[in-house]
Amino acid sequence: MADIRQLLRGLPVFAGELPAFDPQETPDDPVELFTAWLLGAVRAQVPEPHAMTVSTAGADGNPSARTLILKDIDADGWRFAAHRDSTKGRELADRPYAALTFYWQPLARQVRVRGPVVQESAERAAADFLARGAGARAEALLGRQSRTLSGLAERDAAVAASAARLAREPGLVAPGWTLHTVRAESVEFWQGDKDRKHTRLAYQRAGDAWTKGLLWP
Repeated sequence: MADIRQLLRGLPVFAGELPAFDPQETPDDPVELFTAWLLGAVRAQVPEPHAMTVSTAGADGNPSARTLILKDIDADGWRFAAHRDSTKGRELADRPYAALTFYWQPLARQVRVRGPVVQESAERAAADFLARGAGARAEALLGRQSRTLSGLAERDAAVAASAARLAREPGLVAPGWTLHTVRAESVEFWQGDKDRKHTRLAYQRAGDAWTKGLLWP
């Protein structure tokens, strides 16, 4: 264990050139700044810049987290999809509130989003499902996420059968497929610094507008 501790302490952080961030030159709306940071991550060729950690909690209050893909962002909020019968789907039904975390490591940039979650229309959920790749649709159509699996052969056979069904019925949509939107109440932008003089800018919703201010790192 001591070797692991020493290894972890010796790993480099904040390597490479980091972007500048002047909080005085930021927009009044966090969606605009998030979009600029996201596009900056895309231009910098950060792998999977649309990947995010989605944290939820069930009726017992215990948290759980997993990595999902951001499907869209607009004035209404940050959007992701989930099956109604998955762990996250059930937790969101019990407590429709979530936290999102983005981390673009090469840029030492992190964004944290928190707020209530609303379900989009069945039509929008269907459009999202049909836009998924064939393999992703075949797996999601099963609706068995997080259930006990006897072995990989069972998985492969079920996915193959699901793919064959989709080939026969290309317009088929998983009945429990749900598109969620996080309507942010707070959004925090964190810019790392080699000398640990990190910059944190927090937006808080105030009615239909936003207030913003700096936080100690």
